Amino acid sequence: MRLEDQKRIVVKIGSATLVDEKTGRLRAAWLQTLIDDIAMLKTQGKEIIIVSSGAIALGRRKVKLPKGKLRLHESQAAAAIGQIALGEAYADALHKVDMTTGQVLLTLGDTEERRRYLNARATLATMLKLGAVPIINENDTVATTEIKFGDNDRLAARVATMISADCLILLSDIDGLYTAPPAKDPNAQHIPVIEHITPEIEAMAGSAGSSLAKGGMTTKIAAAKIAVNAGTAMIIANGSGYNPLKAIMDGGKHSWFVPKSNPITQRKRWINGNLEPHGTITLDDGAVHALMSGKSLLPAGVLRLEGDFAKGDALIIKDSTGLEIARGLVAYDRSEADQIKGCKSSQIADILGYDGRAELIHRDDMVISGGEHGDHFDHDDHDGRP
Repeated sequence: MRLEDQKRIVVKIGSATLVDEKTGRLRAAWLQTLIDDIAMLKTQGKEIIIVSSGAIALGRRKVKLPKGKLRLHESQAAAAIGQIALGEAYADALHKVDMTTGQVLLTLGDTEERRRYLNARATLATMLKLGAVPIINENDTVATTEIKFGDNDRLAARVATMISADCLILLSDIDGLYTAPPAKDPNAQHIPVIEHITPEIEAMAGSAGSSLAKGGMTTKIAAAKIAVNAGTAMIIANGSGYNPLKAIMDGGKHSWFVPKSNPITQRKRWINGNLEPHGTITLDDGAVHALMSGKSLLPAGVLRLEGDFAKGDALIIKDSTGLEIARGLVAYDRSEADQIKGCKSSQIADILGYDGRAELIHRDDMVISGGEHGDHFDHDDHDGRP
C-alpha cells in the first residue's frame, strides 16, 4: 500500500495544522510546501482535492474575537470573514506553482440529498477535468448546530466517497492511531495498518488535541468508517512539518486504513441494492449495446419513460423486450427527460433553454444488472470516474 499508487486523493487539513495556535496567523511557509507536494503529485497524473479547515480561526483573529468557545452567530461571522482570507491563501500558493483553484462550500444536506449530491459531484468532477484543485470547507455561515458536520474529518470522508476517491489523507497533529492517547500513556504503541475497524480500534480513540481543532481521534475513526466502507483508503499522518505529503511517500510514520473494495464497485453496489427505483427507462437496441460497451446513457436511445421521478432518483433501465439491464441515477426530472428523449445531446440546450448534461444517466451512476446481459461489477473502469 503506497500513496504513489493512488490516483484520486483527498487531502484534509485541520485548523491546528494550518493556523498557528498562539498567534492565530496562517502558516504561510508551511502551506507553500504542501502546495509544492501537490504540484509534484499533479505532475504524476494524480487528481487532488483539498478539504481545509481554518476559516473561523483566521476570521476570529481579524475581528479580534476572544479566545475560547464562540457562540453560533460569532462562529458564522468569523467563518464568513476568514473564508475569504483562506481562499486567497490557497489561490496565492497554487498560483506560485502555476495551478488554479476554486472554492466549494458544503453542508451535510449537500451530501445526503441526491439532487444536491449529484450537483456537487458534477461540479467537483468538472473542476478536476479542467485541471483545478478544489478547496472545500463546511459552509459554516449557514450551517446550524443541527446540520453541521461538526468537524471536517467526516466532511472530507463524505467528499471522498462522493467523488470515488482512491485515498483520503487526514493531516493532523498526530502521526496516526495509537493503542492509547500517546500524550497520556508513554507505553502507547503506534498502529501502522488497520485492516478492520473493530470496537477495540474505536476504543483507542482520544479527544481533540488543541483549542483550534474540533475533531480528535474519535472523529478520525468515524471518518475512516465512512471512507473504507465506501472503498476509499485513509491515512492519518502528522502534517505539522514541511512537505507533509512527500514525508508520507518517503516513509514517514502514519496509519493506513485498508478499504473494503474499490470505490466505484462499492458505490455501484449501493446503487443496485439500497436505492428504491422511482421509474423505468426503456431503450432501443443501439443504446443497449452502448451501455454494454461501458458507455453512458444518452437521451437519443430512449424509447419510453415511466414513473414520477426527480433528478437524482434511481431508475430501472430496460431493453426493448422489457428485460431489466441496469439501474442508475437520472440527471434530469421526468418533465425534462420527456422533452429530450430520442434527441441528440447537442439539442438539449435548445430544447430545455439551458446547457444541461449530455448524459441522461452517466456510466458512473449506473450498474449493469446480471442475467442475459451479464454482471459488470468486476469490470468497472476506475479511471472512468466523474
